[in-house]
Amino acid sequence: MGLGADKLEIRHNWQFDEVKALFDQPFSDLIFQAQCVHRQHFDPNTVQVSTLLSIKTGSCPEDCKYCPQSNRYDTGLEKEALLEIETVLEEAKAAKASGATRFCMGAAWRSPKQKDMHHVLQMVRGVKELGMESCMTLGMLSVDQAEELAGAGLDYYNHNLDTSPEYYCDIISTRSYQDRLDTLANVRAAGLKVCCGGIVGMGEQPDDRVGLLLQLANMEEHPESVPINRLVRVEGTPLEVGDDLDPFDFIRTIAVARILMPISHVRLSAGREEMNEQMQALAFLAGANSIFYGEKLLTTPNPAANKDKQLFQRLGINSEKYESQRCPQGDELALLDKLEKAHNDAFFYDATASK
Repeated sequence: MGLGADKLEIRHNWQFDEVKALFDQPFSDLIFQAQCVHRQHFDPNTVQVSTLLSIKTGSCPEDCKYCPQSNRYDTGLEKEALLEIETVLEEAKAAKASGATRFCMGAAWRSPKQKDMHHVLQMVRGVKELGMESCMTLGMLSVDQAEELAGAGLDYYNHNLDTSPEYYCDIISTRSYQDRLDTLANVRAAGLKVCCGGIVGMGEQPDDRVGLLLQLANMEEHPESVPINRLVRVEGTPLEVGDDLDPFDFIRTIAVARILMPISHVRLSAGREEMNEQMQALAFLAGANSIFYGEKLLTTPNPAANKDKQLFQRLGINSEKYESQRCPQGDELALLDKLEKAHNDAFFYDATASK
């Protein structure tokens, strides 16, 4: 499957055999093709940086086998109620001071209760006032809830498909694949941008990785952000023991995602703590151009912010800028400057496979 010099056509009608053929290419050919596609649509040396905060931790009624936040598993996770708005906004300010342009907020809910929506909407408005992009993952959304979030100024909503339709029931029984697709439809109808990807390394077959990307690539509109998570095995979850995914298979998944969804940001997401610098650099070469930044992804470790900055410097990578309609002034600038100095080694909360 060669690639010409012209702009690649953005397709939504991929066939299974076509996607499998991409995965089956010699590794160097696949990486070359993905890099060519990447350069047609993006600055190859710029990466978008997000930070994720868990705004409500644990006690989730779902049975996702990978997730330490499920109340069905004993993982030793310390449960937390919904955070105060002021606490969330302080974390957002710290994230911005460290270089993040998007602040993502995740709550371990099956779906948000209406009594919590007021607080959630205030968090969105506060993050937007800071001049950052905002993203939330709260579980399933109704049409009305999606519209409320859009009205508050939310930019992105994250709701992952996790895996292929065929393998899904081996991982989750409390929420159907169609439930996830319905939430994504509600999000799109409200005018929100979509952050949607999946998790690899959960014991799925290679065809399931094909099936996951096929679902994403054949959406009527590609997700603007596509997080590719590498399973983080957590003690106490059903997936705590198993064979880890071959690193080259993970990189292949990044590369195929880039080819199938040329104008989406492909995010190198959960599992980076277990990747060496060479593997991360190869992921960027394969077309990843977004990361979560900080020491934690909801509840699992992530490389520290300073370590990421050092890697970016060694690779010649710059952080993508976000042009907000509002710029902080006066006391806000002084506060941000103070936070930047105080948080050189700050911990920020970043994303596992968010729901």
